Amino acid sequence: MKELEYPFDAEEILRKKKSYKKQLLSQDLNWMDKKVAILGGQTTENIKLMLELFLLNNGIRPQFYESEYNKYYEDGMFPNPELESFAPDIIYICTCIRNITDLPSMSDGPVRVEDKLEQTFMRFTGLWDRIADTYKCTVIQNDFELPYYRVLGNMDASDIHGRVNFVTRLNCKLYEYAVAHENFHICGVNYISAAYGLDKWSDPFFWHMYKYGMALPAIPYLAFNVANIIKSVYGKNKKALSLDLDNTLWGGIVGDDGADNIEIGQETPVAQTYSEFQSYLKQLGDRGIMLTVNSKNDEENALAGLNRPDSVLKPDDFAVIKANWEPKSSNLIKTAEEMNILPESFVFADDNPAERAIVEGQIPGIAVPLLERPEHYVSAIDKTGYFEATTLSDDDIKRNEMYMQNAKRTKQQAAFENYEDYLISLEMQAEIRPFVPEYMSRIAQLTNKSNQFNLTTKRYTQSELEEIAGDKEHITLYGKLVDKFGDNGVVSVVIGKKENDLLHIELWLMSCRVLKRDMEYAMMDRLIKLAKDRGITKLVGYYHPTAKNSMVRTFYETMGFTKTKEDEKGNTVWEYRIPDDYEDKQHVIAYTIG
Repeated sequence: MKELEYPFDAEEILRKKKSYKKQLLSQDLNWMDKKVAILGGQTTENIKLMLELFLLNNGIRPQFYESEYNKYYEDGMFPNPELESFAPDIIYICTCIRNITDLPSMSDGPVRVEDKLEQTFMRFTGLWDRIADTYKCTVIQNDFELPYYRVLGNMDASDIHGRVNFVTRLNCKLYEYAVAHENFHICGVNYISAAYGLDKWSDPFFWHMYKYGMALPAIPYLAFNVANIIKSVYGKNKKALSLDLDNTLWGGIVGDDGADNIEIGQETPVAQTYSEFQSYLKQLGDRGIMLTVNSKNDEENALAGLNRPDSVLKPDDFAVIKANWEPKSSNLIKTAEEMNILPESFVFADDNPAERAIVEGQIPGIAVPLLERPEHYVSAIDKTGYFEATTLSDDDIKRNEMYMQNAKRTKQQAAFENYEDYLISLEMQAEIRPFVPEYMSRIAQLTNKSNQFNLTTKRYTQSELEEIAGDKEHITLYGKLVDKFGDNGVVSVVIGKKENDLLHIELWLMSCRVLKRDMEYAMMDRLIKLAKDRGITKLVGYYHPTAKNSMVRTFYETMGFTKTKEDEKGNTVWEYRIPDDYEDKQHVIAYTIG
């Protein structure tokens, strides 16, 4: 729903929340159902209602538990049968500066101030640790906005008695905790309130009248950010940018003006704005967001613009470059096919409103930000939350490199008439082992982000995976694939649960960047070896269809399973009786086991 995308009208959303909810729920979507507990140090009713809208807009249908006013600590810290029965997937602790009860006073000495800081921090860490042990779910905690007044003026930031100083140091402790703990995320209220305007955000009227820690019109901005964290946790981020060139990455028309005369670099204010935008995009690329070009241009002109010495982005920064006179919607679809991702995984950035409208109309689910003035291009993408980060693994950072390596593999494939010869030429080596701690974060990320090759579409938190890995009734496998072009990282995950002599395959997924590389056969071979060692004689596989995973509808048939059941929704059950003389199905990947 466009009304819920940035930039939105917050007061309009508050007024029309009921009608927006009705419209969203009327959509026939493959909803992801999640339980969200809000533990509030302030009134949370409208926060909950706004969060619901933004989650629904991301395909997540929430069910809520809401603590009583200012009972966030008691609800999370002490036995709570109602919350335990609710079994939350997410616990959101919605606090504000007014929940810090022991701020420094002018009579406090340095030791006393440090003691107050440590006691405040320990109160929260005790709560978070208790929640992690009891509920084993993802936790989101607000950091703290700055006080709306400064008794010491500018000195409030540097003197130990200043509340600005105290809150700043407390926030830094929160950030350090977040770095050290998986499944714990900070909602940056300190930043959000500053961007909104601290005086407006902290208007005391709304606290004294309603016990809201922020102005009522600011609530959608808070809820929008919390929703961005949740949709990121569950793999609903965008993965790639499809970028126009003329008047998007530089000023002017390179085909008309020539590469020497386009606006880029530091010579003029306009040129500087485009350079700043390119620098921002390069930072996105460096953290793993895939950059592509989608331009109506002759390729020679496009490359000439990118090869200018003062262009921040160079041709090598892009996974795919499409510079031609084809419709941009067609170019984008072809780019998605080449990269083995869905077209809806893209953000389409183009200064031309007609092109934006065409692409948005042709490709359902694609994100199309409003680009109006080049000095605001960065904000137009950055504030949308398309690429909200909740993890940052080595695989994330290397993603662009991995897709460029895939392009080299595709190029090499064209040189072979026999596909098996091509696979052999890749010199593939796999590591296929039960789950290990060093890859647990990546495995959790894969379970929440893989959609096309995910047979049951089950999602797991890291703590759930750790529990499964320690359960003797489960068989777990991860697959890591390396070839002569580079390391693909962990690309496949299998989870099976033993029941007598049966193994029920609860999860089988694979990253689409290694499709048709025989990795699925290598995983099958290893799974059967472990199953036979455990006295298992039959594998039972399940396929649950979604709008995204139709490509694996016949996967089990391909692997030699027999279909035993199918319902009216297309859910199928498959069985594979393990032969005593089972022979490995793949012979092109060398793999190590453990």
